[in-house]
Amino acid sequence: MKYIFTPNYESYEGVRPINIYFLRVLYFLRFVGVGLEIVENAHHSSGPWDHTKAVAFCVWAAYPTLGLLGLIRPLRWLPIVIFMIFYKTLWVFVVAYLLWRAGTLAGSHAEEMAHVFVWSPVVGIFVPWVYVFKNYLKTDDKQIPKHTHRPASRDVWYLKSDSIMPYSTLTITDFT
Repeated sequence: MKYIFTPNYESYEGVRPINIYFLRVLYFLRFVGVGLEIVENAHHSSGPWDHTKAVAFCVWAAYPTLGLLGLIRPLRWLPIVIFMIFYKTLWVFVVAYLLWRAGTLAGSHAEEMAHVFVWSPVVGIFVPWVYVFKNYLKTDDKQIPKHTHRPASRDVWYLKSDSIMPYSTLTITDFT
């Protein structure tokens, strides 16, 4: 029992196994839950789709399908979980809250979605936020090369292999 609450530096880069297990359950439930709804919606559609709704449907289908890869490598696919938490929480505050405040949420098509999305911040409990900060937000000084000169503000920067280099011969005025 102690093992699942102790950070595992060998297998999970210092993340507690309990977080890994919860992430795998989340990836699986998303695949099954959303996957069944996707199959149902695809079978009940009739005629050609509106192109905007078709794009939204394909994004909606790709999202849990990519989550299957999270079963294998849960930490590598954390950005998709963070994306899920962010967009659903944003939707609750931007759409559902305004509908609720106007008294039009109850009985609308958005009501069922609001009941599901309102729980999205709870998923954040299972995200290893220290790992997220260290691997996705914190910059490592070793990755950014130190230059002997300070580039002029009008220098154009380009990416060459693994380092960022100033390309001083081109200026912004060359592109206008």
